[in-house]
Amino acid sequence: MSIFIDRNTKLVVQGITGRDGSFHAKQMLEYGTCVVAGVTPGKGGQTFENKVPVFDTVADAVAATGANTSVIYVPPPFAADAMMEAADSGISLIVCITEGVPVLDMTRVYPYVQDRKARLIGPNCPGLITPGMSKVGIIPGRICTPGNVGVVSRSGTLTYEVVYQLTRAGIGQSTCVGIGGDPINGTSFIDCLEAFEADPDTKAVAMMGEIGGTDEQQAAEFVRAHMSKPVVGFIAGQTAPPGRRMGHAGAIISGSAGTAAEKVEAFKSAGMGVAQRPVDFVPLLKERL
Repeated sequence: MSIFIDRNTKLVVQGITGRDGSFHAKQMLEYGTCVVAGVTPGKGGQTFENKVPVFDTVADAVAATGANTSVIYVPPPFAADAMMEAADSGISLIVCITEGVPVLDMTRVYPYVQDRKARLIGPNCPGLITPGMSKVGIIPGRICTPGNVGVVSRSGTLTYEVVYQLTRAGIGQSTCVGIGGDPINGTSFIDCLEAFEADPDTKAVAMMGEIGGTDEQQAAEFVRAHMSKPVVGFIAGQTAPPGRRMGHAGAIISGSAGTAAEKVEAFKSAGMGVAQRPVDFVPLLKERL
């Protein structure tokens, strides 16, 4: 099985005629994702790759195709409206790839989406993939292989590195989820851990965190209290100096709560395996599978 996306996913691509949207929509189609519609205001009536109808609004796309998932490739000034439009249209899973969405915008978007019972992944994330079934976002399909290890990460490129190492070692993945590294995002580590725990075909979880905030500590407490499946964790940014932002807007150490050492200690206290390098996931997971 999988979490969040599978063969029943019907995808609408918001921003499908733009540079990034068109490039990745083609990649998702080639992977086998069921892309049923695209949305670009003012370009309704066109088709993408001679097969995907383009609509002016998400509501029109949902009404015509039954789309249940949206992926967003629009510029930062318009991303908040795009997320809220998808939620208003009855989309149950919204994946926002856009980087640079203002935090103030997300203070409006997060409760708006929650009120409409939709799940948001992102913004500033690589999306997710269930190998062999569906790819929503920008995770390279060629590095993934079907299996029983769930993957969740705040970092896009770190997701790719760990998935590649697992695939090379013959360890397949159930679903790989990049939740994004912004201070406010739609889906947390705990959301993913809870879903992996409930998925009968996921036997272990690889979790990649980073410095800044307390999300990893909260996830470790969830693992200790609620997870029956083994979890292996890694913290990126272990050499970052205090007060330095490292790539993600949320990856900044303030006081002691966001340090790598504090997070690693939380992992160990929860009984999690702790990887020192991405490649260490392979032996640690093999010991636990």
